[in-house]
Amino acid sequence: MEADISFIGLFLQASLLVKFVMLTLMSLSVMSWAVIIQRRSLLNSAKKNALKFEDKFWSGVDLNKLYKEISARQDSNSGLETLFHTGFKEYARLSKLNDKVPGAVMDGSYRAMRVSLSREMEKLEQSLPLLATIGSTSPYIGLFGTVWGIMNSFIALGAVENATLAMVAPGIAEALIATAMGLFAAIPAVIGYNRFTTQVDSIEMSYANFMEEFSSILHRQAYSEKDEG
Repeated sequence: MEADISFIGLFLQASLLVKFVMLTLMSLSVMSWAVIIQRRSLLNSAKKNALKFEDKFWSGVDLNKLYKEISARQDSNSGLETLFHTGFKEYARLSKLNDKVPGAVMDGSYRAMRVSLSREMEKLEQSLPLLATIGSTSPYIGLFGTVWGIMNSFIALGAVENATLAMVAPGIAEALIATAMGLFAAIPAVIGYNRFTTQVDSIEMSYANFMEEFSSILHRQAYSEKDEG
C-alpha cells in the first residue's frame, strides 16, 4: 500500500502534536502577512502625507491660516500635521500666559511636540514586535514538530523487524514539513520587520527634523514679538 506523500496526505497522517504545530505555523504565517500588508500601507501613507505637508508648509502659507485649516479636520490629522497643530496650539496658548517670556513659551511648545512625536511613532511601530516574535520563534516551533515527528517514526520502526526506507520516508517527510512551514512563516516576517523598522526610522528622522525647523521658526517669532512689545 503506497503512502500518500502529498502535503494534505502527510498532514492527515501526522500525529496530533505535529498537526497542532503545523496549524500554529499556518496561523502565524497568516498573521504575519496581515501585519505586513497593513504596515506597508500605513507607512507608505505616512511618508506620502509627510512629503505633502512639508511642501505645503514651506510654500510660504500663513501659519495661522494653516493652523485653522488643520484644526477644522483635527480628527483625521496624523504625522506632521499633528506635530504642527500641537506645537502651534501650545505656542499660542503659552504666548498669552507668558507674555514677554519667550523661553517659557518655547520650552512648553517643544515638550508638547515631543509628546506628540512619541505618540505618532508608537502608532507607526505598532505590530512590529509581533513580526519580530514570529520571525524569531517560527523556525524553533517548526523544528520542535520535526524532532517530535522523527522521534515517533524511529519509535515505530523499533517495533518492526524488517524496516525499509519506504516505511520511514512518510514519517520523516511529514516531520520535515513542519520545519519548512516554520521557515515559510519566519522569512517574510523577518524581511518585513527589517524593512519596516528602516522605514520607521526614516520617518522618525523626518518628523524630528521638521520639529527642529518648526521650533526655530517659533523661536524667531517669539523673540521678534518680544522686541516689538
